[in-house]
Amino acid sequence: MEETRHILSLSGGKDSTALAVHMRDRVPEMEYVFCDTGKELPETYDYLNQIEAYLGKPIVRLNADYSFDHMLDKFSGFLPSPRMRWCTRDLKLRPFEKYIGDDDVVSYVGIRADENRSGYISTKPNIRAVFPFKEDGITKEDVFRILDDSGLGLPDYYKWRTRSGCYFCFFQRKAEWVGLKENHPELFEAAKKYEKETTPTGQRYTWVQSESLSELEARAPQIKADYQKTLDKEAKARKNVPLMQVFDTAQAFDDPDDDACLMCDL
Repeated sequence: MEETRHILSLSGGKDSTALAVHMRDRVPEMEYVFCDTGKELPETYDYLNQIEAYLGKPIVRLNADYSFDHMLDKFSGFLPSPRMRWCTRDLKLRPFEKYIGDDDVVSYVGIRADENRSGYISTKPNIRAVFPFKEDGITKEDVFRILDDSGLGLPDYYKWRTRSGCYFCFFQRKAEWVGLKENHPELFEAAKKYEKETTPTGQRYTWVQSESLSELEARAPQIKADYQKTLDKEAKARKNVPLMQVFDTAQAFDDPDDDACLMCDL
């Protein structure tokens, strides 16, 4: 009888990283994987190297059979969106399931005790998802503490962005798109090239539903000013709270509709 495999999929974000730290000594046989779309932030790859050194074992990099650009052509230039998350399905979930095959697997998912979401998780019958943070009562505040105590801290992109995932992730807040432009102008320009502001049918393909990145770029100073007001207001209301938690909470005021894919965002 084959032994059950224990697998933790890392996104490069704070929750899955804290979960890896939390489980490192509890499940020595744990396999760590990262589904690489080829469109990740440089900071994500740097952070994965740090995590790998801390864990003392390799993080298996998984790649899809086809690139993002190939899949975009397949979908006739139709960009992924909250309603059509083909990027997560084809570039994250399918490589993960291919890596697992038909083996009996326990998949460790970093949903916290203070969250109420189920997310984008495989439904294959041989994969059983478990939620150690929920079982152990781990909250967002605990996640920050776990990362601080481990010495890993947060990835550098958290200075301007609160989520992992591709550099052009459609779940980014508008303030985060401005952050991408300021920190990685070449990636911002690359994201703009994927957009189609005019098509024969009149339909626009843009990352942000309400405007193109060119239009957003023109409003960047106002977006930054409005966001700073939100930060200041939130910081005043939440005294004695670490700045990162203020930043993390304040992002929600930019765009309240958020049900990001777990394999990308945790």
